[in-house]
Parts: sequence; structure tokens; C-alpha cells
Amino acid sequence: MNPLSFDHFASYWGHAELGANVIVILNLLGALALGALVGYERTYRSRAAGMRTLGLVCMGSAALTVICGYAPLWHGGGFGTTPGADTTRVIQGLITGIGFLGAGVIMKEGAQISGLTTAATIWVVAAVGILVGVGLYAAAIALSVISAAFTMWGARFEAKLPSQSALIVSLTFDTGAKVNAGELRDFFKENGYMIARDSISIFVQDSTIEWRFVAIGQRRRLAMTIPVLAEQISALANVKNCTLSYARN
Repeated sequence: MNPLSFDHFASYWGHAELGANVIVILNLLGALALGALVGYERTYRSRAAGMRTLGLVCMGSAALTVICGYAPLWHGGGFGTTPGADTTRVIQGLITGIGFLGAGVIMKEGAQISGLTTAATIWVVAAVGILVGVGLYAAAIALSVISAAFTMWGARFEAKLPSQSALIVSLTFDTGAKVNAGELRDFFKENGYMIARDSISIFVQDSTIEWRFVAIGQRRRLAMTIPVLAEQISALANVKNCTLSYARN
């Protein structure tokens, strides 16, 4: 068949091709809705990757997967014998590509790492899109609902479980001050925290000494909150500046 003939162009609009397009479009819309459902929680918490990002990731994954099932209809069923598409290889490529996208939202600043939950969510919505693409609609809906519910309310459940809170501490001491590591450990121990082993970093510049370390709460009920601990630290001798923040992922 001549690629420029009317019959060839008409083959793209045959009954089989149009039916396949309708099914693909419905899959794309469903994947977009499920991805947006999971992404709403990220948008609600003002994360970089929200409804639009996760919706597009899910829809794109579904698109690349679902078209593998219609390989004989590619190019209007022309151009000779159309090779069969290996869906497993497409899924493998999707997972690899999504891994790079997820890595882009993970940020590390000092001892604090952020973006891990968002990266995991991107990976999950890609799996939702793949399930939609291969026609496992019930499993795709279940995965998206479970993921959305867990990201929304998982933190509340996690907060009720026994855990150790971690603080990122930065202390700047007056010029010429002598810092006793043992006394510093005893101070934090009295306030319910233990300085993590091998987490201490000391910076000396222009006679200014700055200590950075991670303090782990021994017990949730005994560990002081950041405002109370900041007041206790401000009363220490030779402490010029103090920065406290919770270590969260």
C-alpha cells in the first residue's frame, strides 16, 4: 500500500483502530484520576510533586503500557508485519525512568533528608498506571486508594507508635570558649536526649566554634520539646547561637 494513498490514511480511522483509541483514552483518563487522587495529599502538604505531577506520571505509565496490547494496529496496521511489543521490557524501562524522577525530589541538607515520601509516592503511582495499562483495573483502584489513605493518615498512626524523635542541633560558642563533650552529653541526657554516636561535626572559623550533631530522644514523654530545650540551651554558658530542628524524611 502506498503510504501517501487515501486508503492508507483511512486505515488509521478503521473500526478496529477507533475502538482501540477509545479504550486507550478511557485508560488514560482513569489513570489520570487515580494518580491525582494519590497526589492530592502531596498537594495538600505543599510538596513539590502534587496532583498534576503524579497524575501525569500515572497517565504516562498507563499510556506506554496499554499501547503494547495494540501493537498489530500500530501505523494503521500497515508498514509490513508489525513486531509484537514486549510489555515486560516497557515496564522495566518505566521503573528505571521513574527512579530518576523520584531521585530528583529527594534533597539532603546537612543531616536532614526530605522528599523520600514523595519519591515513594511517584513510584507507586507509576505502578498504578501500569496496572491500568494492563487492564487490572480493580487492583489499580485498590492500590491508589490504599496509597492515598496511607499517605494522609499514616503519619497519625505512626505518631501513636513507640518511637524516638531526632533533633538536628547546631550550637555556636563564644570566641575562646572551651567545650566539654562530656558535659554536653550530660546536659542533653538530663533533657531526655542522647547525642548520636559519630554524628558530631565541629567547625572552627575565625575563632568561632560550631558544633553540629543529632540528638535522639530516649523516651517521648521524657524528651523536651524544641521550645523548652531552646530555653534550657540559652541558659548555658558560652552558647552564642542555637539552631534546633526535627529530623524528618
